[in-house]
Amino acid sequence: MHPMQNPAGLVGPGTQPTEQDGAALDYLPMPRAMATYEAPRLPEPAALSGLGPALALLERLQAALAAQRVADPPVVLDLSSLDRPNRDLLEQTLGDGEVSALLTGPQSGRIQETRLAGVWWVHALGPHGALERDHLEVADLPGLVRATAFAGAADQAPLPDPLPPGVMNAPGVLAEVNAAVADCRPGELPHIVNLTLLPQTPQDLACLEATLGTGPVTLLSRGYGNCRVGATRVRNCWRVRHYNSQEQLILDSIEVTPTPVAVLAAQEDLDDSAARLAEILEALR
Repeated sequence: MHPMQNPAGLVGPGTQPTEQDGAALDYLPMPRAMATYEAPRLPEPAALSGLGPALALLERLQAALAAQRVADPPVVLDLSSLDRPNRDLLEQTLGDGEVSALLTGPQSGRIQETRLAGVWWVHALGPHGALERDHLEVADLPGLVRATAFAGAADQAPLPDPLPPGVMNAPGVLAEVNAAVADCRPGELPHIVNLTLLPQTPQDLACLEATLGTGPVTLLSRGYGNCRVGATRVRNCWRVRHYNSQEQLILDSIEVTPTPVAVLAAQEDLDDSAARLAEILEALR
């Protein structure tokens, strides 16, 4: 073994270009800001005159959060009777959180998690786009998402025959997905097919996209980067894509599960939200 010699003049101080030399320094981009909980700006107690309905609803919401357990049926708090000032207090207090959902098809709507994890704004729309239901919901995932995600979905993904040109590995992935769908049971761990680690041609990915289809529910979880979760046209089958803070796809997977973990509120989230809301109510009092 002989020590490797560095050619003179190629290393050491003064050998690399600098900004003073006119060279542009190319750094990797730094991560963008991560979404974190921010306490709301609350009105002074003297400004709460006439806002008793909103305060009473917040009391009921805190009690529901304290009692809620993961997988319990959702607790629904109707908002249709609140006037604008009371609604403003609710919106100011609860705000918007990290997870949102868009529902399309016969049962459409918009769902937004509040800044309290496990508490959701639910705006359900009718066939002509009119607002049908407007409520707060306490749940790990809103009931409307569960009811809509796979309405009319197929029990199996059809295997393409003949195979489109350039398709190599998609049939094997689809066979694995079909077997997992047939065995899927509530409460079991999800079956995950990591497409990022598998050799997939562009034709394979296009074939999977076309065969699984796009379902009526799309969820977005914003945090350190984004996670986009979409129901497919196959029961309990989701497409889950993780992006970094520069919006580059870093993980592409298929998950077979009734509800992906990435968009579920955990029991710790519900407990933390109950404690935060108790602090907010104490400040309002």
